[in-house]
Amino acid sequence: MKTNLRSVVIKTAVALALAAPFAASAESNFTTGPGSPITATARLDFQIIIPKVLFLQVGTGTNMAANATINQIAFSVPAVNVGDASVIAATAGSGDLGNGSVTAKVVSNNGNVTFSSATLGALNNGIGDTISYAQIATAVAVLTTATSLAHPALADGATTNITLIPAAGKTISRDAKWTYTYLNSAVVAPGTYGGVNTQNSRVTYTASML
Repeated sequence: MKTNLRSVVIKTAVALALAAPFAASAESNFTTGPGSPITATARLDFQIIIPKVLFLQVGTGTNMAANATINQIAFSVPAVNVGDASVIAATAGSGDLGNGSVTAKVVSNNGNVTFSSATLGALNNGIGDTISYAQIATAVAVLTTATSLAHPALADGATTNITLIPAAGKTISRDAKWTYTYLNSAVVAPGTYGGVNTQNSRVTYTASML
């Protein structure tokens, strides 16, 4: 009895080993016969999984990856031009593109994107004097995409939203060159307004997608 049981176990193992190659998901078909034509078919199923993606760059960035660099846009107004309404360009080292210009880019793949800018308040010099963000203008120019990325307006202590809508389907890929200037339309008290994350210097841009 023990010998018979052992024989059955061995035969079963051999049968499973022979069947294993045919347990895979690929398919084969064998046809033979005298007819003309004869055909054989085999099929495959494909699957591609795409995650939701949302990429935002303002200034220095690494495409489709995180980059912790925060650029500064700085203006130095000549004494003879204080408040004379002459538009002041940013310093040469301002922004990743220089002279107050930055790369701005949004890439997404799930429909409309809400794009915003937010500030904590007007720029100040630490002793009570302020300059409104309304004094900073942003010029938008085409960079590499046919449709340039619009800029959400800067406002004191507020969040300003715009909606980015895909041209077709659900995907958005837009960039632009944003160039900031100081309008210099009024005489203000002396001092350094803003800085590096101080005195309401920081603007936070946010992109959100469902």
